[in-house]
Amino acid sequence: MSSRILIIDDNPDITKALSVMLKLENLDCDVAHSPQEGLSRLNQRSYNLVIQDMNFSEDMTSGKEGIELFHAIREVNSDIPIIIITAWTNVENAVELVKHGAADYIGKPWDEDKLIVTIKNLLELDELRREQTNIRRDRNSNRQKLAESFDLCGICYQSDAMSRLLQIATQVAHSDVPILITGPNGAGKEKVAEIIQANSACEGGPFIKVNIGALSKDLLEAELFGAEAGAYTGANKRRIGRFEAADGGTLFLDEIGNLSHEGQIKLLRVLQSGEFERVGSNETQKVNVRVISATNSDLKQAIKNGEFREDLFYRLNVIELKLPALNKRKDDIIPLAKLFLGSDYTLTEQVNELLLSYSWPGNVRELQNAIKRAKLLAFEKQILVEHFDVEVEKLESSNTSNEITKQQIIETLESNNHNIMESARVLGISRSALYRRLKKYNIEH
Repeated sequence: MSSRILIIDDNPDITKALSVMLKLENLDCDVAHSPQEGLSRLNQRSYNLVIQDMNFSEDMTSGKEGIELFHAIREVNSDIPIIIITAWTNVENAVELVKHGAADYIGKPWDEDKLIVTIKNLLELDELRREQTNIRRDRNSNRQKLAESFDLCGICYQSDAMSRLLQIATQVAHSDVPILITGPNGAGKEKVAEIIQANSACEGGPFIKVNIGALSKDLLEAELFGAEAGAYTGANKRRIGRFEAADGGTLFLDEIGNLSHEGQIKLLRVLQSGEFERVGSNETQKVNVRVISATNSDLKQAIKNGEFREDLFYRLNVIELKLPALNKRKDDIIPLAKLFLGSDYTLTEQVNELLLSYSWPGNVRELQNAIKRAKLLAFEKQILVEHFDVEVEKLESSNTSNEITKQQIIETLESNNHNIMESARVLGISRSALYRRLKKYNIEH
């Protein structure tokens, strides 16, 4: 679809000059000679860019009409890029509108080459924005379909990575094959296991969870397979193991990489035949259990080191679900933070930036604890940056960057033909941030 530009200016000479310039660049445009006509056109058809004047009445030079028009356009279309045309007497108003979301401003008379570059860049960005909007719409549709088709156990996510993982998890949930969930501690492996259980053929059966890393080596086998009375010191009565307790349902084995060699042999047998013996007994027990295991370890390296059985690995790893670290799925951070906060609290924009910048080595669990701490420190219902003291220190130590110098700004402007938008992109800052630095360093552009 070709781009279309709307020019709103009461001066016929201005609109004609701009129209000719755009047509020479094979860009379609429409013209409106008043704010009312411009808004009417915006309501009638779709545009990719607006170029608007600041004054429309002969006795009006304050820029008030342009400011009102800008905000009225935003009411009609909150995303459309807007270029402000201004005389030098209205520069301060134009800069203020840029701070409120205008794409750029140009002075009269304008530099045609610079204006064309700005327009083409904005049209490219608008096309990208529209593509991203379509992608987001498709994502939302896919999430909604997934939530309607399966029990997602209240999981909160926005990222493509989690969407793909959950699609696979729900697709294989109804089979009875073992599943291995890999990923760092605190990333949500247990939650994924819960979703698999909830959508499995045995969803009405027990769901037994075992953290193998939290069990002592001496009691591990008794915990998994049970023990007869007198099998070990303190065993005064028969103990039912987790496999027996999970019969007809699902057993979730977390930190499977910590399982002892003897435990690995017994687990392999259970996976192959469903049979095992309690500690201290020769009587064979038979169960029907779906096993989901999880680990933050590199099991392939453990196999090379002789620490984990290769045959057991392939039994456990019929389906592997790789759960990314939280810093690899940043789209999930703010939704998770809001979930942990509850509807009574709000996050400032500065807090959002902090949460997205921090690396979260402890993943979802660390984020949840940080939010709990922030809620305790917040006397009002608004969460502020100072409520994340420890995280701020880590953020500053792990993301140090030099302040952009005056010379860097001057060189970047010159190399980009003084195009504000492109210069801001190269410098890695917003347009409004660049304008503030231009004022701070007294740089003309």
